[in-house]
Amino acid sequence: MSALGDSTQQNDIRFEFGHNWTRFVRHKLDEERIGIAQKHLLEFLKREDLKGLDFLDIGSGSGINSAAACSAGAGRICSFDYDPNSVTATGLVHKRAGNPANWKVMRGDVLDDRFIASLGPWNFVYSWGVLHHTGNVWQAIANAAKLVADGGLLYIALYSADVRPDAEFWLRIKQEYNRASAWKKNRMLWWYIWNYDLGRSLRRLPEFLTRATKALRGMSLFVDIRDWLGGWPMEFTYDREVIEFLAQRGFGLENIKAGEANTEFLFRRKL
Repeated sequence: MSALGDSTQQNDIRFEFGHNWTRFVRHKLDEERIGIAQKHLLEFLKREDLKGLDFLDIGSGSGINSAAACSAGAGRICSFDYDPNSVTATGLVHKRAGNPANWKVMRGDVLDDRFIASLGPWNFVYSWGVLHHTGNVWQAIANAAKLVADGGLLYIALYSADVRPDAEFWLRIKQEYNRASAWKKNRMLWWYIWNYDLGRSLRRLPEFLTRATKALRGMSLFVDIRDWLGGWPMEFTYDREVIEFLAQRGFGLENIKAGEANTEFLFRRKL
């Protein structure tokens, strides 16, 4: 299988997602945003709730999706992340939710085979925009798949090479961003907004401001942009290769949303 972006050649830099997410949790996260995340999750699953499903959140980040799963009635919940600051952010959300006994927050690495084996099977495994940042996207997908019980669901979102003919350009931008000073990072943020959100036209400012206050999946638009610019390690995958890779491991595709930066996939492990 192929992927665009060989992070093994750039292992001296790694974007600290957790700092970004901790700020988001402390200053932006509220019940409305959790509700937006829950709506997105349930609509893609075509379900009214998560009753009868456990929820394993690989790369929990801010913890918003685990909170959404908890609110939607999931049973056993486990959130883990490689980044200690993301674990802290998720822990803050767990505390805000009243420290539910059915929800565990921990540090772990999806590339760590021993850790993965210790988690056992789950009937719903979730990882949104995470596996392509591990440094080995195919191993990460394979390990996530190992955690899915027979008949269980795997919901992943991956940056798609199909909609990024300029993928190599963005890989260079990400490396530049991670090596930049704080001043240059802010300049690159506004460079991105001017060129890609506003399309170099102030007439699109009202639309941008609306998106900034009601970002998709309950996230903060500015946090998402920083994640996009800084997210490294980073690999792009082709949608068809992801489908074929998981088909070889006994999964059938149940739903897909393509055409945007992240392609969302819902797979079910065959009985």
